[in-house]
Amino acid sequence: MPMYQYRREDGTTFEIRQSFSDDPLTVDPQTGQRVVRVVQAAGVIFKGSGFYINDSKNASKASANGVSKKDDAKAEPAAAAQSAAPAMSSSAAD
Repeated sequence: MPMYQYRREDGTTFEIRQSFSDDPLTVDPQTGQRVVRVVQAAGVIFKGSGFYINDSKNASKASANGVSKKDDAKAEPAAAAQSAAPAMSSSAAD
C-alpha cells in the first residue's frame, strides 16, 4: 500500500498509508482539520545505458521515414564511393 502526503489547513503535512481503492482524506483523523492530498513526482530512477532520451529519437525518426539503420549503413559507403570516383578521374585528367 502506498504512502500519501496530506497538507493541513495550517500548512503542516503528514503521511498516511492508504490502499489504491481508498478515497482521499478530507479531514485529518488526528486533528480534525481539513486536508488536501499533495501530489508528488514518481520516485523512478533510470540507470544504465539505453535510458537516455537521445537513444530512442534516431530510431523513431528513421522508422517514421521508412528507413532502417541497416539501410543507412548500406547507403553511406555507396555514397562515399561515388563521390570519391569523380575526384579521382578529374585529377587523372590533369
